[in-house]
Amino acid sequence: MLRSTLIKWLPLVFFLILHPVQVQADIYKYEDEEGVMHFTDAPTDNRFKIFMRDIKKDKKLRTNFKLAVSGRNPEEFNAIINSLSAEYGVDTALVKAVIHAESDYNPNAVSPKGARGLMQLMPRTAQDLKVCNTFDPKDNIRGGVRYLRFLLDTFKGDVSLALAAYNAGLSRVSKYGGIPPFDETRNYIAKVLSYQKNYKNN
Repeated sequence: MLRSTLIKWLPLVFFLILHPVQVQADIYKYEDEEGVMHFTDAPTDNRFKIFMRDIKKDKKLRTNFKLAVSGRNPEEFNAIINSLSAEYGVDTALVKAVIHAESDYNPNAVSPKGARGLMQLMPRTAQDLKVCNTFDPKDNIRGGVRYLRFLLDTFKGDVSLALAAYNAGLSRVSKYGGIPPFDETRNYIAKVLSYQKNYKNN
């Protein structure tokens, strides 16, 4: 059983962020009252939240691709993803990874902040991208891929910075001159890059 403080896990955490690999077990984390980060693969406390998934064990990436959350089969979106990825010149595996991280392929997903659909577009962003129906898979994916293309162009192909902006917003990336110092954003980048690598290998 893995149960440790930040000191023991820090090298692994930074390695996963800088060099995404296929994780061999789900890893959870929480920050205690003293600001110490705890990581484990066998959480016994409800304060632990998922940090990195074991892709091999993740039902969302098994052969049948069945999703308990949405009841939708990710493969049904392949034609849309492939077409729009080619149209906008965005890596197909990256688009799939963003959808996986954002909504678990649930086209009806709504975040607490109001982001909607497969690629979790905020209402204002969707409006700017001329997305008529954020719950329509094709409209949503088109908007999300267009936005990714814009971010990749803005950051000259730097995928990590593009993902940071997708998660935290362009203004925050600009404010900090790079990836913002937010755990949520850094964890998000690590997850998407790890998912992207696994989609490329499947």
